Amino acid sequence: MGDQEALRKIITTLAVKNEEIQNFIYSLKQMMQNVEANSSRAQEDLEGEFQSLYALLDELKDEMLMKIKQDRASRTYELQAQLAACAKALESSEELLEAANQALGTANHHDFPQAAKQIKDSVTMAPAFRLSLKAKVSDNMSHLMVDFAQERRLLQALAFLPVPSTPEIDLAESLVADNCVTLAWRMPDEDSKIDHYVLEYRRTNFEGPPRAKEDQPWMVVEGIKGTEYTLSGLKFDMKYMNFRVRACNKAVAGEFSEPVTLETRAFMFRLDASTCHQNLRVEELSVEWDATGGKVQDVKAREKDGKGRTASPANSPARVVQSPKRMPSGRGGRDRFTAESYTVLGDTLIDGDDHYWEVRYDRDSKAFGVGVAYRSLGKFDQLGKTSASWCLHLNNWLQVSFSAKHANKAKVLDVPVPDCIGVYCNFHEGFLSFYNARTKQLLHTFKAKFTQPVLPAFTVWCGSFHVSSGLQVPSAVKCLQKRNSTASSSNASLP
Repeated sequence: MGDQEALRKIITTLAVKNEEIQNFIYSLKQMMQNVEANSSRAQEDLEGEFQSLYALLDELKDEMLMKIKQDRASRTYELQAQLAACAKALESSEELLEAANQALGTANHHDFPQAAKQIKDSVTMAPAFRLSLKAKVSDNMSHLMVDFAQERRLLQALAFLPVPSTPEIDLAESLVADNCVTLAWRMPDEDSKIDHYVLEYRRTNFEGPPRAKEDQPWMVVEGIKGTEYTLSGLKFDMKYMNFRVRACNKAVAGEFSEPVTLETRAFMFRLDASTCHQNLRVEELSVEWDATGGKVQDVKAREKDGKGRTASPANSPARVVQSPKRMPSGRGGRDRFTAESYTVLGDTLIDGDDHYWEVRYDRDSKAFGVGVAYRSLGKFDQLGKTSASWCLHLNNWLQVSFSAKHANKAKVLDVPVPDCIGVYCNFHEGFLSFYNARTKQLLHTFKAKFTQPVLPAFTVWCGSFHVSSGLQVPSAVKCLQKRNSTASSSNASLP
């Protein structure tokens, strides 16, 4: 036997190691594919950026060349116009000079005074004396010169973007409580260029480092500005959660941190449709009283006679997903609750630790009850009517009453009736407490000595309710229970 046990341990160790190696091989292959895809994408992005840069430079070049051409044309036009005006003035001035010389040659002639006066008037009005001999524009084009030395240095300094460092998750500062997860991390080096962080998480039933292959997808939270983030309102329907985080600057994201796994212990159960009264219609965690019930038993009878399909979760009135401590389906057709016991049980046994769940019921229900029961609760037994069950019971029919029931004894509760009730069960200490789920006001506490495992139990007549499981014990409830365990409560257990 000792050798067999040792060999079994070796086999288990090898199987675990083989799975780790297979997961690592899968990871490596996935990384190789990612390298190919990411490098191709990076190359395409680089070529696109350079093409964009080339296009921008060509556009700037064309604009600057156009400016040079326009400036040259404008200056040329001004100089040509001024040159034409000067040529015309020179021609007029030469004609006047010739006429003056001729007039001077006839100085003794009686017409000389008249000729001299005409020349003098012509000179006064001559274009040569009204012409500016200063060029209207300069031939200096230095304002159109360029020096790209600085830009050239910038281009020469082009490099790949700096990638932010990889964050490190701080498990000591991280917390799982009240169906919330607060995750904290830090950066190995100070980086003022970090713009935000991206957090990813997923549910899993596997302890230890996250596996490469996982059924649950990564959920993403983007735009986190600080180095701490709280996920609230979670439903812990799996045992663990994986987390990873990465830093991002304005342009690029860094590598993900080393993933971590946090335990998300909570009481997860479903309703066992095989136990429910024929007038109760069970769908997942919701139950509705149905006055037309009874067809289920007809189906069972046909199956027993061989006229129906083989019983299976798919063919049963409601499918039940197995929980870790799911009660074996020992309740068959005749053990289903019947008569006036409109009851349904949870599918997960409570045999230790402390557990918490909530139930929200329809206020128009004529009767509703919530509590715990032994698996041996009789099919005719109503909750609280025998020593095998404990419950809070609300009666809205004829006369309204709200009471705690056990062993056919009832204690009327003088408290407001909430529409959502939280149930706390500490099996070892024998505490069964009921709370207003919204305000955490204590409604009643049973102090019992449980002799066998118990199951969540519910009853409803002419109404409906919805159960919330996968909940942790709220901190407020833990605090009240700690106080309750050290002192007797004024609303102590029924005798």
